[in-house]
Amino acid sequence: MQLREKELNWAGNLAYGAKELLYPTSIEQLREHVHVAKSVKVLGSRHSFNDIVDTGELMISLAKMPAEIKIDPQAMSVRVSAGITYGALADVLQEAGFALHNLASLPHISVAGAVSTGTHGSGETHGNLATAVSAVELVLADGSLMTVQRGDEDFNGMVVGLGALGVLTHLTLDILPAFEVQQTVFEDLSWDKVLNDFDAVQASAYSVSLFTDWSGDHVGQTWLKRRVGDALVDDIDQGKFDGLPAIAAVHPLPGADGAICSIQLGETGPWSDRLAHFRMDFMPSAGDELQSEYLVPREHAVAAIQTIRKLSPVITPLLLISEVRTIAADELWLSGNYDRDGIALHFTWKPQQKAVEAILPQIEEALASFAARPHWGKLFAAQVSELGSLYPKFNNFIALADRLDPAGKFRNEYLRRTVFGT
Repeated sequence: MQLREKELNWAGNLAYGAKELLYPTSIEQLREHVHVAKSVKVLGSRHSFNDIVDTGELMISLAKMPAEIKIDPQAMSVRVSAGITYGALADVLQEAGFALHNLASLPHISVAGAVSTGTHGSGETHGNLATAVSAVELVLADGSLMTVQRGDEDFNGMVVGLGALGVLTHLTLDILPAFEVQQTVFEDLSWDKVLNDFDAVQASAYSVSLFTDWSGDHVGQTWLKRRVGDALVDDIDQGKFDGLPAIAAVHPLPGADGAICSIQLGETGPWSDRLAHFRMDFMPSAGDELQSEYLVPREHAVAAIQTIRKLSPVITPLLLISEVRTIAADELWLSGNYDRDGIALHFTWKPQQKAVEAILPQIEEALASFAARPHWGKLFAAQVSELGSLYPKFNNFIALADRLDPAGKFRNEYLRRTVFGT
């Protein structure tokens, strides 16, 4: 359809520039749309805060494509259509007795969008969401279909693909037997004690999140998601890091309603209702926020956190909340954790884009000595000249994109700015 009004992203900070938005209802229609297009991008759940999917020409939504979730118990995998949300997938898997290894904060995001940008959950032994992918299926620039499986030559370059290689139609993901989780939130852990034994804090749960505004001497909230049956360090419970368990459900934002968050207070329940921070049946906000995130090697975790704490006078006035998580290393070329275990320094900003963008170069300069990699779907200042040196397989990815999309049909201003150059 021709667009009379511009479509907005989830946060409302970006109006997409596409002249036309199409909703194919079959693979055949999708292939034809891609084949005849001169320039095309795919609109997913709109939870990107930058122009990664923006275009001045054709935009395609997969929202009306057939929703598919096919579990293979023998292979311990599930094949899903690209537009499926993690919340919808988690419900189906849980009902069948299976699980994913992790979830992001929001269950509302699409599988394809999260995988393509290297989005992650939390846990020192868990890779990002893309590491569960064992096969990708996509429509190439000429309208042909391609399937690549784990172990194939180009696979590690195609999973975190930034939308630069083709249109994802289906993904196959590894699954696990379903498990139960208990979530407990501790308030006001001592920063000094946390940083003195950061490893013990991270070893205290299947997934650990530290929420802070970077001011003061205490971590605001520490969310512990513990898989029932795991043998874990209980130093936090025993008061080694100070702080006390919350006595009511809390929200990461001070004063916000904890009822929309995943169930806390140590109540046992399925992974599908605990690993994400927010419940699928509630939106966590009206979208009035911006986000940035930087992935830092694990060996620099304490130094990087200390560096950001020193920037509190600059950061805190624009901040809603910040989160620190751990992620395991992987082999995916453009993943923020390619070839290194790491931590994520996440920033949820007030909706003041000019002011936020003005301080991002200062944050990135402060983190530069730690080889911090920005999350591809969030706000950052770095361009191709800085980003290229952060990824050992950066040029391999460019060569792969040149081969699969020689005319640059899937490229846009974002990709020219951050990957391919002008």
